[in-house]
Amino acid sequence: MAVDPGLAFSTVCSPEQAAASGMEPVLGGALRQKAVWVDEASCIGCRYCAHVAPNTFVVEPDLGRSRAIRQDGDRDERIQEAMDTCPVDCIHWVSFEDLPALERRLAEQELQPLGLPSPARTRRILPRAAT
Repeated sequence: MAVDPGLAFSTVCSPEQAAASGMEPVLGGALRQKAVWVDEASCIGCRYCAHVAPNTFVVEPDLGRSRAIRQDGDRDERIQEAMDTCPVDCIHWVSFEDLPALERRLAEQELQPLGLPSPARTRRILPRAAT
């Protein structure tokens, strides 16, 4: 018995089934159950995570702090290794549902740049020459 492939486009489903849940397979694989979050307020800008998992983490150029830019950039094992190398433990596994609240909380904080020269000392002061 042959099945008409057009049947998939005419099948009616309930609204609960039609809504995206975040658990759908993407490109043949299952989505991760957890997300990577960097607490940028605690980050010291050591860059270890960006060296270990460069497809997931990047050092933000203005503040000098690490940020997770892609949830599917590296394998779980590689991301866990990056988390383990963090000297201040500021990288965490969180649920996808918690990400918007964490991003809002981070946006409310005023973070100072790390490792950048202060505007008051933009040029180097050399010692006076002996006369």
